[in-house]
Amino acid sequence: MDRRRFLQTSLALPAALGLNEAYAALLDGPPKRVGIIGPGWYGKADLIRLIQVAPVEVVAMADVDQRMLNEAADRIAARQDSKKRPRTYADFHKMLAERDLDIVLIATPDHWHSLAMIEAVKAGCHVYQQKPISVDVVEGAAMVAAARKYKRVVQVGLQRRSTPHLVEARDRIVREGKLGKVGLVEIYCYYPMRLSANPPVMAPPAYLDWDAWTGPAPLRPYHANIHPQAWRSYKEYGNGIIGDMGVHMLDMTRWMLGLGWPKRISSEGGIFVQKNSAANIPDTQTATFEFDDVTVVWQHRTWGDAPDPKDTWGATFWGDKGTLKASVYRYEFTPFGAKQPAIRKDVTYELDQYPEDKTEPRLEKHVAPAIRYHMKDFLAAIASGSKPVADIEEGHISTASCILANVALETGRSIAWDPVQQLAVDNDAANRRLRRIYRQGYTHPEPAAV
Repeated sequence: MDRRRFLQTSLALPAALGLNEAYAALLDGPPKRVGIIGPGWYGKADLIRLIQVAPVEVVAMADVDQRMLNEAADRIAARQDSKKRPRTYADFHKMLAERDLDIVLIATPDHWHSLAMIEAVKAGCHVYQQKPISVDVVEGAAMVAAARKYKRVVQVGLQRRSTPHLVEARDRIVREGKLGKVGLVEIYCYYPMRLSANPPVMAPPAYLDWDAWTGPAPLRPYHANIHPQAWRSYKEYGNGIIGDMGVHMLDMTRWMLGLGWPKRISSEGGIFVQKNSAANIPDTQTATFEFDDVTVVWQHRTWGDAPDPKDTWGATFWGDKGTLKASVYRYEFTPFGAKQPAIRKDVTYELDQYPEDKTEPRLEKHVAPAIRYHMKDFLAAIASGSKPVADIEEGHISTASCILANVALETGRSIAWDPVQQLAVDNDAANRRLRRIYRQGYTHPEPAAV
């Protein structure tokens, strides 16, 4: 892709995203040198979207899965203009020790996010950090502290904030007051994405360093339905469905309505239906996030039918003047009393502009434009020295809120949250769960010690 195409794509950005000047200025400098930690499914999706919109050179990759690493290096070599194959590392610390990277993308399993991101900013890199940012609350606070201490831009992969039709919904429906007073938002996911099998324990494959993959998490026996991707079904490595999918919709709601931390979080649920699976995350969960004058309610089921088959992952904003249904595929605004939506906008695909999206393996085509705009916002923030739209602190609030919902479920007690002290009020059981116990040989990051 040449400079003219970069300029055309920058100037075609929606004015609401406000990126043109800073992003275009970036094109006058030398290509940014990029590395990635965790070039698996979504890591490659993020990296290729970055290549599509910016003059970058991917020079290094790190992963503990040698097969995945080599496949990613070959694919990226074919995609970038130089055709150079990135250097590969089994240990991301060695990649960062080269001190020759401007930007690092992090798309490891969630339990490695905090340690990788903190080391990347210490090495002087700006970071594109996949969500959720952490698996416990203290990790997230330490990540915010590290980004600020080392003065690095950290964009979190909460790309609903850069999804064109959702930016329009925020500006045209919410900000213009068409909903009136919003008192309730229902957010939800009904994807059957939880592991339903109970596979046998087996030896890890020779190409995978299972001990290094496990890192600070408890060392579980290996089976073929943990790596890659199915690790999301285990509490040891992530935050369950609410932490994987709910964080997107809670963050979108906070962004659209201008909300900060919830003041109270409660949750109910458990493993009610899929009891024969090796997965240990809830197959059913409801969580309530109370803000000053609006309540946000999350629900997921990994079994049964969705209430609305065309919107199985999204949000419904209930106002006294109308209703907004928003998802990754569309938004619909229905005035109070009307039987049909008055305003509707579908997802932007950009397949004519980026025909390579049509053939990329396993790409979520509806998300590709949002990632591109999110990358442009990230680059504009680097160029201008400003905070990106999904700054690490916003990612911390949304991630920690979902983690606290899981804590409320585990303890059977709602949590009144003090955002200044980053503690649950008069709730020792919850506060003991704000920091996970790391496996021997790994040190848990602390905000004051990064």
